[in-house]
Amino acid sequence: MTRYIEIYEDVKKKIIEGVYEYNSKLPSKRVSADNYGVSVITVEHAYELLMEEGYVVAREKSGYFVSYKESDYFTGGSSEKMYSPPVRTGHDLHSLSRESEEISFNTYAKTVRRVLTEYGEEIKEKPDSFGCECLRLAIANYLLKNRGIKTDYRRIIIGSGAEYLYGLIVRTFGRDIIYAIEDPSYRKIALVYEAEGIKTDKLPLGSNGIDSEALWNTGARILHVTPYRSFPTGVTASAAKKAEYIKWSVKKDGIIIEDDFESEFSSSRKPEETLFSRDKDGRVIYVNTFSKTIGSFMRTAYMVIPENLEHLFREKTGFASCTVPALEQYVLAELLDRGDFVRHINKVRRKRRSEG
Repeated sequence: MTRYIEIYEDVKKKIIEGVYEYNSKLPSKRVSADNYGVSVITVEHAYELLMEEGYVVAREKSGYFVSYKESDYFTGGSSEKMYSPPVRTGHDLHSLSRESEEISFNTYAKTVRRVLTEYGEEIKEKPDSFGCECLRLAIANYLLKNRGIKTDYRRIIIGSGAEYLYGLIVRTFGRDIIYAIEDPSYRKIALVYEAEGIKTDKLPLGSNGIDSEALWNTGARILHVTPYRSFPTGVTASAAKKAEYIKWSVKKDGIIIEDDFESEFSSSRKPEETLFSRDKDGRVIYVNTFSKTIGSFMRTAYMVIPENLEHLFREKTGFASCTVPALEQYVLAELLDRGDFVRHINKVRRKRRSEG
């Protein structure tokens, strides 16, 4: 692990555990550099990451102060700033549709040829209802190494797009409960639930996530969120808001669907922290898709379910055949296992950083 990431993780842990209390000042960069035995620049990188995720703020000529505050529950009198449309730039939420950010055709074509040559008739075998074992293993390994998500491959479900996976979630939990979604949110989320006959509660977004008053007053049992750059607003949930979502799921006996739309392309020096990696109670379902990271031609998505829900998903959805062709799954597994996928992600992230 890179040294500044280690420092970031250590300071973050101390903030969450209350060693560094809300509004308290962190040790100066020079003091921390001496304590950790590193350069001031290394500490500065760590502090910048903490600022990006909402754990600290920098005050001019005063230093860095803890901005993370976790309340027990909402008590009324919300002081959250409501969302106002951001100023669009050339590098906006639609940039992922650009062909320059799709994986190269040569890489994809070479991988297809290699799969056909090396696996032959094997790709004609019917995969498990949750997907091919090779792809689920590759995704589990990728998530552990690159996203801080630890899971057994048997709890990964492959499907032909995120919308299909939403349908599996409805089939598992039923239509007699309320599903809460962000307002505004990606239109297809509401359309899929409405098509399934689901009643949705639209919760207004504040400047750092769903408004607390709306969150705690909803009668929903399922909360569908896109914590990173929610479309179309671009709002990213702060560290404290993510903690609030987790707390809501525990106190309300609810389930969170974490729709991790395009977060791999974050220009941050480290991957975005996921709700799934923070969840200790098995209440978060993680959903992601390769159509944003590889290309729109790749209609494959996956979700990671917590251990305590594996049996329920098998019972309610395990009879259905996997909707993604085996060839496509083998190709994706190769792209992940051979490092082509990670190299592509890193290339796009470097490009985004250089574009500012």
